[in-house]
Order: sequence, then structure tokens, then C-alpha cells
Amino acid sequence: QVQLVESGGGLVQAGGSLRLSCAATGSGFSIALMGWYRQAPGKKRELVAAITRGGTTNYADSVKGRFTISRDNGKNTVYLQMNRLNPDDTAVYYCNAKTIDTNDWGQGTQVAVSS
Repeated sequence: QVQLVESGGGLVQAGGSLRLSCAATGSGFSIALMGWYRQAPGKKRELVAAITRGGTTNYADSVKGRFTISRDNGKNTVYLQMNRLNPDDTAVYYCNAKTIDTNDWGQGTQVAVSS
């Protein structure tokens, strides 16, 4: 099992930026895929961005051009740089890590964007 610790959420005005971090520990296997999901009140959890160990990325259409996911394999840490935030980005953001046989989630970090 992988333990994930997130940080970097908070309150920001529309147009501002935040950077989320997620550090993974405890895996005896290589973490193949790391990603960020979010869940707004009354909505389903959705993929925001994901990155493979080799650096291939995937983004939700709603964040393309504004968010950037990156990864430090040596530190087993994934980052999400969020720019030009808008109120629709308000949600709890969850880190996710997948190995060959596990699929683990962080506890979530709140991001709130005021208009």
C-alpha cells in the first residue's frame, strides 16, 4: 500500500495560482501512474491530470493550458501547478497513485477560488 500526503491547497482569488504537492511513501513497487482528481460538492470525482513514470501526461479539457502536472521519480512526488484559476476549479483535490497491484488515494486538499 502507498501512503500519499498532499499539501498546497487553500483559498485564492480568480486568476490566481496554487501549487499542489503529493509525496508517496511505502511502495515496494514502482509507481506507474500518479495523478490528481477533484470532487466538487454534489459532483462526481473527476480526473484533472495524470502522469506516467516516463513523463507522459493527460489532462482534462477544462484545465488544458492552465494546469501543469509534473513528477519527481526520485522523490516519488507529483506536483500540480494551477494557473488562471476560476471558481469552477473549486473542489477537494485528491492525489492518486497506481502500482502494478495497488490503487491508493490521498486524504484530499481543499482548493477554493473566489470570484
